[in-house]
Amino acid sequence: MSFDEDVLARAARVRLLLMDVDGVMTDGSYWHVPDGRGGLAEIKAFDSQDGLALQWLKRVGMKAGVISGRVSVATEERARSAGFAHVYQGHLEKIPILEQILEHDALSAEQVAYMGDDYTDVVVMHRVGLAVATANAKPEVKAQAHWVTPNPGGRGAVRDVVELLLRAQGRWDGILEHYELAGRPR
Repeated sequence: MSFDEDVLARAARVRLLLMDVDGVMTDGSYWHVPDGRGGLAEIKAFDSQDGLALQWLKRVGMKAGVISGRVSVATEERARSAGFAHVYQGHLEKIPILEQILEHDALSAEQVAYMGDDYTDVVVMHRVGLAVATANAKPEVKAQAHWVTPNPGGRGAVRDVVELLLRAQGRWDGILEHYELAGRPR
């Protein structure tokens, strides 16, 4: 991946990665299946490589979180397993949530990256230091982003952003070294 200087400078300041869920952490699909009690359970698919990248964020001490318009037990579990600091579901109006998070974490908006794919995300993208659209985002959303991921939501977009953040902050080589991928002949 290559990044322009403005995107790298913005990414270097980020201390918190926030994102939407459907279309960002997933491909936007969800299924309702019988839950065995006469009701329905919602099932979503999350990318395992995105999950590994979220663990890298935890390792380097960077926080992450979600602001989603939908409420889902699957999202809650993914956020728990990824160690998210912030989990807000059922919020189509995302600006008050962003303001609450900034105050709680004592961060400036420039220290936040936000990933989105649809119109409800643009208002947050306009207010953060690094606005990211997924490859599958609506064209109007991509036009508002500082950077568009090479991969679509649910298929590596989160990992794309984590790699960008870690590279911009000089932490990527440490990840490669951890997995014995740096400086070792084959």
